[in-house]
Amino acid sequence: MISINTNVAGAFAANAVSKTQGTMNTAMERLSTGMRINSAADDAAGQAISTRLTAEIQGLSVASRNAADAQSMINTAEGALQEQHTVLLRMRELSVQAANDTVALADRTALNAEFQQLEAELDRIAHNTEWAGENILDGVTTSRSFQIGVRGTSDDLLAVAFVDMDATALALNTNDILTQAKSQTAITAVDAAIAHVSSKRAEFGAHSNRLESTMNNLDQISVNLTASQGRIQDADFAAETGNLAKSQILQQAGTAMLAQANASKQNVLALLQ
Repeated sequence: MISINTNVAGAFAANAVSKTQGTMNTAMERLSTGMRINSAADDAAGQAISTRLTAEIQGLSVASRNAADAQSMINTAEGALQEQHTVLLRMRELSVQAANDTVALADRTALNAEFQQLEAELDRIAHNTEWAGENILDGVTTSRSFQIGVRGTSDDLLAVAFVDMDATALALNTNDILTQAKSQTAITAVDAAIAHVSSKRAEFGAHSNRLESTMNNLDQISVNLTASQGRIQDADFAAETGNLAKSQILQQAGTAMLAQANASKQNVLALLQ
């Protein structure tokens, strides 16, 4: 049947051009953003999974920075204790020297003067060791918890004790080496202080090493999750480039066919001539 009211061929061509335009728009969007999922309509389940992965990846990044900051704080404290060790070793040397009866009273007085200054230095180190403006060896805050995970459980926290490390806490504030007996007592007290500082340094060192492993693990998990997210979220440029080229060709062909369908109706006028 020959009809001019209904241009079926034109309708088919127009519909094909419209669909091709949609496919081409999608390809252009994905190529311009680099993402396969630009809205939930693209992939509802994939969008939800990608959002969850984004939350985990961002949390892992922050947790890794938290662990790095915790390690820096611990290393700062351990460095201060290292200097306290140096001071204590000198105090022990002075005590051993003063315990010898070949030393005269005037000599012990001179030795004790240095001993007392070193004791004061222990206090200064403890009271002035800070991290980000906060004292960490004065005993005011004895326990600190570091968030080194992405969830709110106890497994995501690391508790570290930061105790008072001044001369009083080390049981050295009443010692002097003005006599042989006091010098011998001071040797025992200094030895105990050295052992205490050594124990605390070992504890800090263990925590620091653990945090190193924690950061490595968090970073590796983040890498793996990022790869998983990329497989869901990222556009396949090879496929989308092919889709774009195909859509452009189909659009040109569809437009040409629409023009042909519209022109074909002009032939009906020949029957009226």
